[in-house]
Amino acid sequence: MKKETQKESGLQPFKWRKVLSYFLQGLLILAPITITIYSIYWIISTVDSWIPIFREPVLDAQGVIIRYEVKNYGLGFIIIIAALIIIGYLSSTFIKSRIYSLFDSWLEKTPGVKYIYSSVRDLFGAFAGGKKKFSTPILANTFGENVWVMGFITDEELQKFDLGAEMVSIYIPQSYAWAGQLYVLPRTRVRKLDKISSGDAMKYAVTGGVVDTEDDEEKGKN
Repeated sequence: MKKETQKESGLQPFKWRKVLSYFLQGLLILAPITITIYSIYWIISTVDSWIPIFREPVLDAQGVIIRYEVKNYGLGFIIIIAALIIIGYLSSTFIKSRIYSLFDSWLEKTPGVKYIYSSVRDLFGAFAGGKKKFSTPILANTFGENVWVMGFITDEELQKFDLGAEMVSIYIPQSYAWAGQLYVLPRTRVRKLDKISSGDAMKYAVTGGVVDTEDDEEKGKN
């Protein structure tokens, strides 16, 4: 009877699946934008709090100051970014050969500190600077025939480990994680990727292959 009544009146039955599809579509649009904006706000607020230029007291119910809240409104963030740019510029010119090298060698010789300093320095240097390590994207045959994983060549000189010139070190990043795995493989099981940039390779690997590379985006536009 209800179906006949709906047909006679011309009304369409309410479809929850369509409502759910609209909800998911809205989530797909808003979630990346919201997370990106919040991440930028969190980074700026965190860095901004490192320099307490303007502070406001936070009072309890009795009017006693319990802490101070930093409200620089981005000024501290701008100062820190400007300082990093200036330090980077100076370290790449005349100061690098003297002050930076002296400071670097001093930290390298300090017991205990040298392990932390060298590890952090090399980690950041792997992503930026003149000694970038993740610059050669590859496909590696690690687990079996016709099973390939995406990663980067990090060392092609393994004679220091008595492994010979035919072996290379590769790093395989894990999807959606700040982690990865180091493998040592023969060169014959490593295939370099020339048609994709290192940035696109890293983005493709850490997202589990769900993002488009620049080549895919250009093909989609054409």
